Amino acid sequence: MTKVRLTKEFHFEMAHALWNYDGLCKNIHGHSYILFVTVIGEPNKDIKNPKFGMVMDFGDLKRIVNQEIVDQLDHALVLSEATPNLERLNIPQMFERFFITPYQPTCENMIADFAERIISKLPNEVNLHSLKLHETATSFAEWYASDNL
Repeated sequence: MTKVRLTKEFHFEMAHALWNYDGLCKNIHGHSYILFVTVIGEPNKDIKNPKFGMVMDFGDLKRIVNQEIVDQLDHALVLSEATPNLERLNIPQMFERFFITPYQPTCENMIADFAERIISKLPNEVNLHSLKLHETATSFAEWYASDNL
């Protein structure tokens, strides 16, 4: 039984603001995010299967992550539902792509949300191993399945 990890890298641009934060990030600002998604499983042993020798088709992983995360958040504004006076900001008139989250849109909270979204779409024989989300070139959050058992 050989376990193999596959990793795919994704890029997206997103703006957010951190409500009640005591620094500059309380203002709307953007980041060039880099997301690394690592799955783990055994290579397919069925010689008749078109996915023979693969843990998972990279194209399938790309489709899942793009649908669940990148296509939704790329060039979007994300704010917490705790942000006061959201209705007065008139966000729908100002922005075409925006999301109001039940959490503070920090790198830490977003990566936990991403893990849930990805896990729910993976094939049964493939598990999410880890995620790494770079908010800047030198700052990132990591999520590991083994830490969340």
